[in-house]
Amino acid sequence: MSDSQRFPVAAHALAYLAHKGAYGPAQAAPSAVLAASVPTNPVVIRRVTAMLAKAGLIATRSGASGGSWLLRKPEDIRLDEVLRAVNGCAHLGSPPAGAKGCPVGEHIPRQVAKALTAADAAAADALNRITIADLLAADPASLAGIKVPA
Repeated sequence: MSDSQRFPVAAHALAYLAHKGAYGPAQAAPSAVLAASVPTNPVVIRRVTAMLAKAGLIATRSGASGGSWLLRKPEDIRLDEVLRAVNGCAHLGSPPAGAKGCPVGEHIPRQVAKALTAADAAAADALNRITIADLLAADPASLAGIKVPA
């Protein structure tokens, strides 16, 4: 699975666990059930849930009666934590080195780096304000006014 897909899969899986009230082993959701909701392969889910468990966001149990469940309330799980848990980043990249002796090439990479740093900080700040509970809400304040292309 690509790095860019781990975060959305992780957020979806956590939201599903919250929606289903999976707060203990008795309510554990199997990887096949989570995978059907995303939709993706159960192996992908197991990889992501292993990362979420390592971060302390969920617990997992393997085997026929296995599955995953939340260790924290959905309103206490921020998306920036989820992003870090799956080794994701909001990092937009870094500019290539400019050409020596070129006034633009020597100046622009530093300025682009500043712009990218500002954008990364803004993304991290935005994710810090959004929780798993917000993803399940109809119109949470943390997502108010944000338009998504159809």
